[in-house]
Amino acid sequence: MSVKVFAGIAARNPTLFRRTQVALGDPAAWIELDGRQIALVRDLEMDRVRQRSAATLVTCPADNAPDSGLDADRETATAQALTQWLKKNGIGEVTGDRTFPFIFAWHLQQAGISVRYDAELGVLDRRSKQDFEIEALTAAQSTTESVMQMICEMIARASVSADGILQHDGGRLTSERVRSIAGVEFMKRGFSMSHGAIVATAPHVADCHHAGDGPLRTEIPVVVDLFPMDESTRYWGDCTRTVVNGSPSDTVVAMHQAVVRAKAAATQKLKLGTPAGDVHQAAEDVLVESGYPLSRGTITDHPSIQHGTGHGIGLDVHEPILLDTGGGPVLKNEVFTIEPGLYGRNDGGVRVEDMLVVTDGDALNLNRLHEGLDWK
Repeated sequence: MSVKVFAGIAARNPTLFRRTQVALGDPAAWIELDGRQIALVRDLEMDRVRQRSAATLVTCPADNAPDSGLDADRETATAQALTQWLKKNGIGEVTGDRTFPFIFAWHLQQAGISVRYDAELGVLDRRSKQDFEIEALTAAQSTTESVMQMICEMIARASVSADGILQHDGGRLTSERVRSIAGVEFMKRGFSMSHGAIVATAPHVADCHHAGDGPLRTEIPVVVDLFPMDESTRYWGDCTRTVVNGSPSDTVVAMHQAVVRAKAAATQKLKLGTPAGDVHQAAEDVLVESGYPLSRGTITDHPSIQHGTGHGIGLDVHEPILLDTGGGPVLKNEVFTIEPGLYGRNDGGVRVEDMLVVTDGDALNLNRLHEGLDWK
């Protein structure tokens, strides 16, 4: 008998949330055995989980207390209750996923229940998206693009002070201010930026994950990377565009052309069964052939290649698998971002990112915005 267990806080654990269908803020556990699915949740949440999830049984820690009673700490009590339920049902071995908390494993082990690890558990079932998940991601990306367009147009149309700094509504336009404006716009639409956003220009953009700091300037590219979560579905958008206020330099134009070609090459390669590493290699080959060096782990003055080509997305903004060296075959209805980029301290950075669905034929692009540098 194969018994699978999941545990944690569903509001922070997408694999558990996918089962409970309620973003629980308190500890919970989920058991799968013999076609049955058992939810162990706080008593206050039992009805919501019954209504929304596919659980065949919903129970609570108080109904599964050991003879010694439950600890006052909720997480400990839930681990004790999970242990007690498994013992009552004669289960001596379970399999957990990569998110299974050690506190739960420890309590099970103390009771003589073996805990095995399955690297694919909770991963494989999330990789191939169901129709409703693709619809949720499509809606999330559409909203992300609506804010992206507003932000890029605002930067492109900003006035410029004598010292080259962008101005908006009577004040300097900074990375921090643009992120705040984007955050407000997403809140209006029922989205949250719990992981922040990137609005970065030279020199900080040379570190491709730098969120950006300080004033934005004319003729210098600004990388805008927005990745909000739809609070109604908990699925994510993720889109990057690069915008230049004024005229970009020849160097930046060449960088942009190479990035767009690299994205097209990776998109063409993103087909059912293709190794993810091959998709990444298609993009990297274009950038290297265009004269840009690899610099992963090193920030450079001149444009270089710092990262892989993309990642899975769904209930997390970054999900397995990566479009990077060594990635395995992609699956039908798997959803990825494709986002090649080039970065340097002197000239700034360029990144363009779309979200795509793997189909039986060509990948379906969920983006509609143009890829250019001019957003006037």
